[in-house]
Amino acid sequence: MNPLSKFLFELQEISILVWRSVKGLYKGPRYVSEITRQMDSIGVGSLVIVILTGFFTGGVLILQAFPTFEYYGLQTQVGKSVSTSLIRELGPVLTALMVAGRVGSAIAAELGSMVVSQQIDAMRALGTSPIRKLVTPRVIALIMMLPLLTVAADTFGIIGGGIVSSQIFDLDTSLYITSVRNGVTIQDLIGGIIKPVFFAFIIGFISCHKGLTTQGGTVGVGTSTTSSVVLSSILVIIADFFISRLLQTIFGVSLI
Repeated sequence: MNPLSKFLFELQEISILVWRSVKGLYKGPRYVSEITRQMDSIGVGSLVIVILTGFFTGGVLILQAFPTFEYYGLQTQVGKSVSTSLIRELGPVLTALMVAGRVGSAIAAELGSMVVSQQIDAMRALGTSPIRKLVTPRVIALIMMLPLLTVAADTFGIIGGGIVSSQIFDLDTSLYITSVRNGVTIQDLIGGIIKPVFFAFIIGFISCHKGLTTQGGTVGVGTSTTSSVVLSSILVIIADFFISRLLQTIFGVSLI
């Protein structure tokens, strides 16, 4: 199968998976306990990684940007630069990439293992829908938790930037906080929440699709896991461009 045919075939398979998952929302059972378990695994399990990523990202942004701002006499505005960069772009994208690496790989590996051990076939034989039981709860949990994880990354990124600016560059903390407060707009916050929802959608369905289409035994599980992380990461970065352009169209270029 040539690359174009393979791409179109996978696109068709993912579209069917999305349709069946959405259609399954209107039918029971809804497996609320499974959704809750996935939310705990995704949200709480990824919290430490996301916090560390956000904290040191904010710190290194200040570390690199402060000398330039100081050269132009704008050091009191450095908090605005960091908060804007984190909330608009770096927070949502870096959080999504971390979650794709940790959660997306785990989903693909788990579902892939169930496929090669024929557990999926057993579920179908017992009359249970694998999509409703396995896919929908994971996607819903991702859509609910990724925006919250992004907020955590943004918050600790701003905190990390404040600590670096005060401890290394002796910037008054009140000036940093004022700069952050003046720099963040409601449009930034809306955009920073909208992006993770789309990213969660991408990560969830790509990972589930790769897991459910695993072939070749245990070797295939590793292949599916790797391809799910790579494809999810690439699509997150591509989607970020188009979502950012859409937000610019809606809110105005100067705001987003």
